[in-house]
Amino acid sequence: MDRIDRIEGIDEQRALGPAETVSRRGFVVGAGLTAGFAFAVRPVGAAVITTDEEGLAAGGVSIPTSDGDIPGYMARPETGGPFPLILVVQEIFGVHEHIRDICRRFAKLGHMAVAPELYFRQGDVSNLPFKEIFPIVARVPDAQVMSDLDAAVGWAAGTGKADDGKLAITGFCWGGRIVWLYAAHNPDLKAGVAWYGRLVRRGGPNPLQPRYPVDLADALKAPVLGLYAGRDRGIPLAQVDEMKAALAAAGNVSVAWQIYPDAAHGFHADYRPSYDAEAARDGWRRAREWLETHGAR
Repeated sequence: MDRIDRIEGIDEQRALGPAETVSRRGFVVGAGLTAGFAFAVRPVGAAVITTDEEGLAAGGVSIPTSDGDIPGYMARPETGGPFPLILVVQEIFGVHEHIRDICRRFAKLGHMAVAPELYFRQGDVSNLPFKEIFPIVARVPDAQVMSDLDAAVGWAAGTGKADDGKLAITGFCWGGRIVWLYAAHNPDLKAGVAWYGRLVRRGGPNPLQPRYPVDLADALKAPVLGLYAGRDRGIPLAQVDEMKAALAAAGNVSVAWQIYPDAAHGFHADYRPSYDAEAARDGWRRAREWLETHGAR
């Protein structure tokens, strides 16, 4: 397990109009989005998956919110639509190259994928060493995140290229927790896929992040698939069991789980030493099937 996983586990900038596209050859990263991988994860591993933009419209976008625009990344098929809409929620490292590649992978499957930069107001984490990211992330209110995700849905639907009647969300690590929260927030969500997101609070009450997935077992409005690792030092299986018990007590049967016993936290992150190719491939297959089963594909 690499140093990042040990620490992490333990604790052209304009909106696209309805008829506009981003040239797959002319992608320019907007303000708030940095090309390449976050500084904190360099050098990246040799297993990095790179999804090309052939047949896609992909690039930086500007998403209007209640208190100003935030940057994001969007990828979708170049022609046709409207397409099933999926929100892709960043890891702690922001909307760096790995998250953008995830968007392109979904676009190749026929989705419009949107990844808003959810730390934009608090600061840019793309060029910070790992230990300096935490103070910024700690200042990000859950209420702001929910509002920004709603704004991303509204923006995408307004382009005429997204079918928000087939709305899904997926997220990784920090974003995995957000998937659970959004499934309790948005009654229009069809499905969520949470990759090793924290389930139980660590430490005392926090007014900016007042509730954790275990507190929302009776409030989920959409089915969630939880993809977790047996060797995750920050999210031990005892916490998964605690979440399962809370769901059972609430009579909530809309959640499914897949535990990869030999995998560690970050097993889907192909640019990190924690990458587990077999678990990542199986999780991706299950995620696709989950979205299809629940009307989000």
